[in-house]
Amino acid sequence: MEVGREVVRFNPLGFNEGATPEAQLWVLMAQIQQELELRNRAEVLVTDRSVVDNYAYFLRVTRGTDPFDVEPLIRRWARTYDLFVRLLPDVGLTPDGVRSVNDAFRDEIEGILDRIIPSFIEGDRLLTINASEVTKNFDWEAISRRLAPLRGVSLRARPRTSTARD
Repeated sequence: MEVGREVVRFNPLGFNEGATPEAQLWVLMAQIQQELELRNRAEVLVTDRSVVDNYAYFLRVTRGTDPFDVEPLIRRWARTYDLFVRLLPDVGLTPDGVRSVNDAFRDEIEGILDRIIPSFIEGDRLLTINASEVTKNFDWEAISRRLAPLRGVSLRARPRTSTARD
């Protein structure tokens, strides 16, 4: 398994409310570049964000236009995702030095995602989860069971291990 990082953290051109169309284009291209580099290294690639998420930020800064005509690329690239997990932001924003803590900004992006996700990701490849549900006890195996048939594989049963509590 490989894990892709949130590429906007490395954007030299600006992000969040201060982004420009060129800055968001950089993020889209960096996301695709990262996925190209990582996807052949492992059977599973998990990314924090996708081209669809980043396209929502692009549409926000361009006021819904597509000055670089990237929508066809984003639409085709979105088909490469076996499973798209959308975390709904039902928890408070925590400053980390990069993510915006502006509720209005987050709500604007979420509204764009509400509008575009159905046209980019088919329903059987979309899993929506409240962010508050993802705790240390979250059932990641359930996601694996959902992903396996989409990839055409069967899951092996994990052997039960004994612990001191058994």
